Amino acid sequence: MCDITRMRSDHFEAVTNAQTESELEEARLRAMGRKGEISQRLRSLGGMDPEERKRQAPALNALKSDLQKAIARRKQELADQALAELISKESADVTLPGRPRRRGTVHPVSQTIEEVSAIFADMGFGIAEGPEIETDWHNFDALNIPPDHPARQEHDTFFVRNRDPGRQHPNVLRTHTSPVQIRALTAQGAPIRVIAPGRVYRCDYDQTHTPMFHQVEGLAIDRDITMANLKWVLEEFCRAYFEVEQAELRFRASHFPFTEPSAEVDLRCSWKDGRLTVGEGDDWMEILGSGMVHPKVLEACDVDTDIYQGFAFGIGIDRLAMLKYGIPDLRDFFDSNLQWLEHYGFSPLDVPALHSGLSR
Repeated sequence: MCDITRMRSDHFEAVTNAQTESELEEARLRAMGRKGEISQRLRSLGGMDPEERKRQAPALNALKSDLQKAIARRKQELADQALAELISKESADVTLPGRPRRRGTVHPVSQTIEEVSAIFADMGFGIAEGPEIETDWHNFDALNIPPDHPARQEHDTFFVRNRDPGRQHPNVLRTHTSPVQIRALTAQGAPIRVIAPGRVYRCDYDQTHTPMFHQVEGLAIDRDITMANLKWVLEEFCRAYFEVEQAELRFRASHFPFTEPSAEVDLRCSWKDGRLTVGEGDDWMEILGSGMVHPKVLEACDVDTDIYQGFAFGIGIDRLAMLKYGIPDLRDFFDSNLQWLEHYGFSPLDVPALHSGLSR
């Protein structure tokens, strides 16, 4: 029994002093491996006399069991030590300030839509929405666009195959947001004041055109609306959007099927060293199309033209963003370039509002 006491002391000391898992495994093999001391002593029990075997067998089995538990504990201790060392080497100080370059930003187009919406909401306009896949009636017919108009040809419009085999005319990806005005006027009737921002689609692609872009169109129908009201609304919009004290507009006669009379609108500005300044200078820049709503458009929406009249206008949102924020290429809006977004993007917490400033 004295020998078992010595084995317990020796092997437990080896387990306790093991500093790595490999040293612990060596200690285990010396004790309980195939040629280990405890294993050999257990195999020798068969050659002992019964009385000696009765005394040593329980003591050897207890030693083996206790040593297995000690090895398991030491193995866990070594694993915990290794994890603690790894954590100490790879730890991060969570008290360090955040990195602004990793913060998400609002896309300039989304920012511009919010700014435009805030301006017109302050003037009493609601916001209307509609489907991007439109019927040709909403996109063309209701807007007094004749069947032979170039806009209704495949070189200018994306056509969509109909699921309904009984329908003769195909649907289209809307070429403007004017169909939203038609839907809003048909559903609500007159009087009405709404803007319709959203994505539109046309077959075009270069530095200033893309197959998908963004527009906002406005509609105001009431009893006594005139071109003077249209001019005031557009001047107030330009003054607020470009954040200047004064915005001077020039109306040029034009033609659109859905307005009569129609006018292209130019904004007084100056270009110095490639920088746009609004409200001063000797240059004029075209920014939008507008006019008084054609009576046929009102009739298509069941509005009494003897009582009501109004104006409509359309503005390119992408172009507005390019002008205000100095973005040179329209195609960059759609490249998903993170560096570009970090440079031109806006903080998600800076919500545009007239009282606090549109672009802070």
